[in-house]
Amino acid sequence: MMIFLLMIVVVSCSSENSTTEPITNNPVITPPVNTAPITIPTTPIAKTINYLALGDSYTIGQSVCETCRYPEQLKSSLKVIYPETDFSLKVIATTGWTTSSLISSINGQNLESNYDLVTLLIGVNNQFLRIDFSAYEKEFPELVNKAIILAKNDKKNVLVLSIPDYAYTPFASAYSQERRNKISSEIDKYNSFAENYCKLKEIEFISITDITRRGLQNSSLVASDRLHPSEIAYSQFVDVMIPKVKIALQN
Repeated sequence: MMIFLLMIVVVSCSSENSTTEPITNNPVITPPVNTAPITIPTTPIAKTINYLALGDSYTIGQSVCETCRYPEQLKSSLKVIYPETDFSLKVIATTGWTTSSLISSINGQNLESNYDLVTLLIGVNNQFLRIDFSAYEKEFPELVNKAIILAKNDKKNVLVLSIPDYAYTPFASAYSQERRNKISSEIDKYNSFAENYCKLKEIEFISITDITRRGLQNSSLVASDRLHPSEIAYSQFVDVMIPKVKIALQN
């Protein structure tokens, strides 16, 4: 009897413990969130970079300061990104130059084929002076080939920029809407030819035309002459160019 009573007490205690002590799962541990900014390392490039900018008034920076034109702004931006690299810049450009003018200037200079980066922006004066489009069809490819030769014969070092649209400037606002539409249409034709040629030859083509088409909405994008891009517009050119330039310099 004593043994029987003892067993009842043991079973009762065991049952009580099982009902009064809750069963808990292992707690889920949430890892801390890393809020530190993600930095992408910059691939090192050569210690010295020679940059050649070819073009017309848009490259020489008509009506803006020398350091305001896009080649100078591009050079300054690259020096920030690559502080251990020395950058040199040569500009071959003059206001009013056509594709023929630029070819003549390049042929008249004793240029070495030692440039790590070459940019080309040309054609607006062909359109402005109403030169037959066939001249551009013939001379633009010639200029691209010259740019490649000067870029150490490496087409990856060449970047072509689209032609800005001066129909969206205060200068052209006095024109009839029909004339302004014609200017834009013709510039589209030039840019389309250049872009298709660059795609065919696997050369980087960078469109900046849309930036200049905001000139009437945003007067800060137009220089004091009411016709050419301003320092701010050129800085936006550079913002678009930088990713492509970095790829070219890192190859």
